[in-house]
Amino acid sequence: MVRVWTSPLVQGLALARRRYYAHARYLIPRVHDVHVHHRIFSTSSDHRPPQLHSEPNPFALEKHTWAEKHAPKWMVPYIQLSRINRPAGTYMLLWPCFWSTALAAPVGALPDPTLLALFATGSLIMRSAGCTINDMWDKDFDKQVERTNQRPLASGALTYRQAWTFLGVQLSAGLAVLLQLNPYSIGLGATSLGFVVAYPYMKRITYWPQAMLGLTFNYGALVGWAAVHGSCAWSVVLPLYAAGVSWTLVYDTLYAHQDKVDDKRVGIKSTALLFGDHTQPILNGFAAAAVAGLASAGYMADLSAPFYMGLGLSGLQLAWQVNTAKLDDPVNLQHRFGSNKWFGAIVFASIVAGKVL
Repeated sequence: MVRVWTSPLVQGLALARRRYYAHARYLIPRVHDVHVHHRIFSTSSDHRPPQLHSEPNPFALEKHTWAEKHAPKWMVPYIQLSRINRPAGTYMLLWPCFWSTALAAPVGALPDPTLLALFATGSLIMRSAGCTINDMWDKDFDKQVERTNQRPLASGALTYRQAWTFLGVQLSAGLAVLLQLNPYSIGLGATSLGFVVAYPYMKRITYWPQAMLGLTFNYGALVGWAAVHGSCAWSVVLPLYAAGVSWTLVYDTLYAHQDKVDDKRVGIKSTALLFGDHTQPILNGFAAAAVAGLASAGYMADLSAPFYMGLGLSGLQLAWQVNTAKLDDPVNLQHRFGSNKWFGAIVFASIVAGKVL
């Protein structure tokens, strides 16, 4: 047999080539190993090619919280229906109550802790009741929207009868909390139920459902002061209420941008669709209005300088939300929405500082 001499360079290249192909199956994924993300809803006119699933799906992440991991299975749909496992909305309902209660406190005094505890409990209960009402209204729409199609009523995990029964329990608990307040506050608080029921319908008839949500979620700006004094100082609470509505228009418009593609397809209206590419400059205007309303309420309540210093920080937080929001990135929008608990906390701390310092 004749042995052919090969240079060391050629031998080295051949060895490298054999090693590459021997390990190629580890370097190149097989077809069934590639995770492909498809939009759940598509039509022949809106069909997108498959995309590599390179990031976690934020809508899927919403469905995997402590409730699914630790709660009894029978309880999970009720927790999901009430959104107790997602407390961000509870903060948005709670903070206007806290702001108003702190504004109503005597100069040099902290807000009444008993009232704060009642408002915290009531906010948790009534926010969950509002979510139940919303899902009962929106069951058919929710089935068609990627972010909401696995909600308990839309998915069939709960029936309407079960939802009605659960709502009765929630409203009874909310009434029990309300009855701990003075008669004026009870009457004022009871009128908010009309807003709670009407809000889900607004997205069918107007591009401003976020304004109705603002009127609903910020009712505590009126009730907080009334719970302390048995009446309302309108020169204080009306600017506070208007500030809260403007704040809601900021955070809920950003939130609505998550669903704008599906909302447009199924006929749901929102300020996200109305404002479109002009969202950020418009929301900067609402953010400025929110800060101005808070400043007016603080001035009418004779708050001291530390309040205005803290209010400046809250304005920066709102500006950060609006101007760093990526309107086509659900993960970014979820983060901006969730950060509003800190906006509310800054305002509350500023009011308390303006009272006691």
